[in-house]
Amino acid sequence: MDNSGGPYLNVQALWSKVGIVRILQLLFGCTTFSLVLHRAGFSAAYGTFCVFVWSFCFAVTALIVVCDLTRLQSCLRNFSWGNFTAAFAMLAALMTLTASVIYPLYFVTLNCTPDCLTRNHRLAVSICAGLLFLVYAVEVFLTRARPGMPCSYMATAAGLLKVVQAFVACIIFGALATESQYRKYVATQWCVAVYSFCFVVTVVVIVLNITGRAVTLRCPFERFVVIYTVVAILMYLSASVIWPVFCFDTKYGSPTRPSRCSWGRCPWDSQLVVTIFTHINLLLYIADLVYTQRLRFVTQR
Repeated sequence: MDNSGGPYLNVQALWSKVGIVRILQLLFGCTTFSLVLHRAGFSAAYGTFCVFVWSFCFAVTALIVVCDLTRLQSCLRNFSWGNFTAAFAMLAALMTLTASVIYPLYFVTLNCTPDCLTRNHRLAVSICAGLLFLVYAVEVFLTRARPGMPCSYMATAAGLLKVVQAFVACIIFGALATESQYRKYVATQWCVAVYSFCFVVTVVVIVLNITGRAVTLRCPFERFVVIYTVVAILMYLSASVIWPVFCFDTKYGSPTRPSRCSWGRCPWDSQLVVTIFTHINLLLYIADLVYTQRLRFVTQR
């Protein structure tokens, strides 16, 4: 029996700003993958990825809404609900952004060949996918940390950057798995080790915060994260120099794209993607360190 004296259902959670945004997420998410499965269609790995993203985000958002409505999250011991919802909102925004770019790029054409009805459905999917990304981005904006207010670590800029770093690393791994030829040199294998090490540690940091284990560690968690961020910056800095040299220098690779390289299965394209996102992740780790140091300086004053 519940002796709290309050209502069993937390209806207030649905009518808050974040609650309304999550209902819109369910609406756009359900509409998007329903249109795809009904008439718009999909094919190949790109289409499967988009459908997975929309289905996964819908399922997790539905779980969050049900838990907030019924207060089931209070039964989860050793679990930080605030960290989980903040991390998922950021991850869902990144995933839906990727899907909203990939689907129209590969499946939408302006002509009616072969079927105008299918084209219209695919255009509708693209619009709904874009709206779905926007509502997840709005949730990130609403739940982000604000000065002077208690918040979860994953809602801070440092926590959100951790999710983006892990997501960018997944893009790098996807490019590495597509004919990147990283096994040719020991130096490029070192770069893969850098990406793997930093990805694993970043995921561990996220999991420790979501499960509430970060506060129970014997070592100071904030100090560990700062030291790891410095190490990650140094490692990514080496990879940002080594990878382009061994992929695009005339001695080891090709500075220009080979003319007979087919789209979608070209090692040069994969190497370029890895190069771009290596530098993006390096900037993300630097921003993470700067924000963490600034936050520490402000709190000490």
